[in-house]
Amino acid sequence: MEKVTVLPPERLVNGWIDPEFLPAGKDKYYLRNKQVKAPKGGWRHLYSDEIERLVKNNNTATSWDTIWVTDEFEPRMVKSNKFYGTVRIGRVSTNGLQYHDLRLPIGITNSSIHSCDIGDDCAIHDVHYLSHYIIGPRTMLFNIEEMCTTDHAKFGNGIVKDGEDESVRVKLQVMNETGCREVWPFDGMITADAYMWAKYIDDTELQKRLQEITQASVDHHRGYYGTVGEGCVIKNSSIIKDVKIGACCYIKGASKLKNITINSSEKEPSQIGENVILVNGIMGYGCRVFYSCTCIKFVLGNNCNIKYGARVIDSILGDNSTISCCEVLNNLIFPAHEQHHNNSFLVAAVVMGQSNMAAGATVGSNHNSRTNDNEVVAGRGFWPGLCSSIKHSSRFASFTLLSKAAYPAELNIKLPFSLVSSNEKEGELEVMPAFWWLHNMYALSRNSWKYQTRDKRITKVQNIEFETFAPDSMEETIAGRKLLEIWTAKAWISQHDNNLTTYTEKQLRAKGHELLGGDPAIIDGLEVFGENMEKSKRRVRIRKVYQAYHAYGDMLIHYAMMNVLGYIEANPGETLTTMSTLLRSRRQREWINLGGQLMMTTDFDRIRADIRDGKLSSWKDIHKRYNDIWRRYPLDKLRHAYLSLCFVMGVETMDGAAWQQAIDAEKRIQQYICEQVYLSRKKDYDNIYRQATYRNQAEMEAAIGTIEDNSFVQQIRRETDVNLKRLEDLRLRL
Repeated sequence: MEKVTVLPPERLVNGWIDPEFLPAGKDKYYLRNKQVKAPKGGWRHLYSDEIERLVKNNNTATSWDTIWVTDEFEPRMVKSNKFYGTVRIGRVSTNGLQYHDLRLPIGITNSSIHSCDIGDDCAIHDVHYLSHYIIGPRTMLFNIEEMCTTDHAKFGNGIVKDGEDESVRVKLQVMNETGCREVWPFDGMITADAYMWAKYIDDTELQKRLQEITQASVDHHRGYYGTVGEGCVIKNSSIIKDVKIGACCYIKGASKLKNITINSSEKEPSQIGENVILVNGIMGYGCRVFYSCTCIKFVLGNNCNIKYGARVIDSILGDNSTISCCEVLNNLIFPAHEQHHNNSFLVAAVVMGQSNMAAGATVGSNHNSRTNDNEVVAGRGFWPGLCSSIKHSSRFASFTLLSKAAYPAELNIKLPFSLVSSNEKEGELEVMPAFWWLHNMYALSRNSWKYQTRDKRITKVQNIEFETFAPDSMEETIAGRKLLEIWTAKAWISQHDNNLTTYTEKQLRAKGHELLGGDPAIIDGLEVFGENMEKSKRRVRIRKVYQAYHAYGDMLIHYAMMNVLGYIEANPGETLTTMSTLLRSRRQREWINLGGQLMMTTDFDRIRADIRDGKLSSWKDIHKRYNDIWRRYPLDKLRHAYLSLCFVMGVETMDGAAWQQAIDAEKRIQQYICEQVYLSRKKDYDNIYRQATYRNQAEMEAAIGTIEDNSFVQQIRRETDVNLKRLEDLRLRL
């Protein structure tokens, strides 16, 4: 246990940096002087009459010779303070500052200031201990118990300073409770960086280089001051230690902020509210953390919200995400995650964004061994429903919806856009592929629009694919169609008492394709079961196989044709024939979701190789490569869409007849989407139990409007009319 020791007077001022950590010829302020820009007229010593006024105002200083001011200094506004070491004070006038209902005079009162730089027009009142900080202009500090910076401050970055032991390094144990996937946080880290680092732990040379790059990203010397950007307001807070605060940040009633960076700007101000505890982490631009939340060892992306007592530990949260009232431990969460309920729990998972955790959902909390559990991997659009409970290790394809159930065993759901449910009566797991397309088109169509609308970021470092139909989900859809063919063929062969072992996978797929392309009545008479989807002896029943198979095909056509339309319209000189020639090259089927950015695995493998070889030697270089790939992504995506269209149409390349067929199919699909958006939403208006809470139809319409007034339904109808016209125009580009 550390003990309280007695210091001689000079150590109060001179004991900040141990001399052994100072470079030759440097004093303890050499880094501070690099951080501070001198005022236009320079600093000056106090005049004798100013010192006299300061003394009369009950101010003291270890030496008035170490107090520096500008020519615009009004000593009357500085009262009842204690100054230690070198303190430099910018313009002090008789004006005041206001933020919301807080009005304070410019000046310094009732505070203890230790070796600080204070910008122009600051209002600092009742700050009991302010040490080694650089305060930006027009900042308001009011009623703060302790605000200080140590000589070894790292501001949340996972580095070590000169003379420090490796054990003090901040490491985030994401995706797995054992710490085997630990990453070192740094200011500017995005989910793409974290996923590359945490996922590819078997690439030892990559791991070594990422560690070296991160350690080199922050100066290892001791002596950096904490900073508060211009226009900040910090009031009624307890402990602020080793914190770097960006401009226009608003902090009120915080309990403890320690070893963190708070990114904030005039256009994207961040806010921290009452009773919040933030320790060892990085907070992105435009974030809001309120109401008794605790975040320990964390990275928050830009435009994130943590509210209402949430507990976030050893986790990285992607941009545009919200977590309220719940517990989130050891996770890597990609952008646009929503988790709002007091009794939800998420542990040891990688959730690939556009996700939602319902009330009572507990993901990874059910231990199935005496040691740490393993991991959950969930594709984009993951939605565990009310009171659903799943175990490690489980994996879910994109846009999987879990119905209310306590799933007793590990799951591997391979079919995207599925509804998964546990049929306790029959002792079966049930999976309905393409559920969203068949039964909730309103939500599916609204998905991409919703996430784009909620993207309020101005600082966009993490590239994000918001479209539901994209290479990742469509590759899973293609794989899903193949599985449905195989499983349907096996069901038919078993019904006819044939020997399954005599069939190759190619023959099974051919038979399944024949069956699913034929009379639906034949399929309705089959019991189709999935394989290797649950670690249990119970059967996995596949529901609505015929409808799902054709829905998957329609999704692929829709994905392809919408990308084709966009490209042809953006390139007036192109025809469908010339475009087909362009797209025959680079037929890449393997894609990765890198923190929300989709890219071909060949591009990602090149990134890793270039990091290992030293060609990408900083995070800035790595992010630039992400951006270079992102600029090329529309064409890469178009190539993939074209390949997907060829697959579903059963051709090697699209000729005139195939294009005509695809255009006709897309016109049908557009009309289907428009109709199903309307019908899936109309169910809410026709539900007699929803109507039961209203006295009459007039009250119901006054409360929720009519289906015809629904703005999204109207939007889809307009878009459908436009798209049908675009498709007819496309025929002219053959």
